[in-house]
Amino acid sequence: MPAGPCLPFFFFETGPPVRISDDISLQEWELTEQFTRSSGPGGPNVNKVSSAVELRFEAERSPSLPQPVKNRLKRLAGRRWTQDGAIVLRVEDTRSQARNREIARERLVELIRQALVAPRRRIATKPSYGSRQRRMDAKTRRGSVKSLRGRVDDPDI
Repeated sequence: MPAGPCLPFFFFETGPPVRISDDISLQEWELTEQFTRSSGPGGPNVNKVSSAVELRFEAERSPSLPQPVKNRLKRLAGRRWTQDGAIVLRVEDTRSQARNREIARERLVELIRQALVAPRRRIATKPSYGSRQRRMDAKTRRGSVKSLRGRVDDPDI
């Protein structure tokens, strides 16, 4: 046996960063992927192949995202946001593990891009004078129609 450091059984290559926009990219260490068997009906490989992917992004601890983006991301993620501030996406759309991996990353990128867009401030407006008049006229007409629906008291009958 050669002398030197013992290499572990598993090693992970850090791939290229995941690009979100021109100035934001996620490093590989921020993403964790776990592969499991897909649910539902399958073919001969259903009990052998782990094609479903569970992508976990540590959003709360990510140095790549500013805090306002994290807040919007938390709201957009909904139940996919965990207690410890991570986003978990499970994809089992195809039978290919590689394609499920791509889909999960695409969904994460799209979710973060949606969170990057700051909502526009709503400017309060008042209804115009004409629209107020039309509304009151319609209410008066409707009220008169309803009042004519009542019982008819005719002494001649």
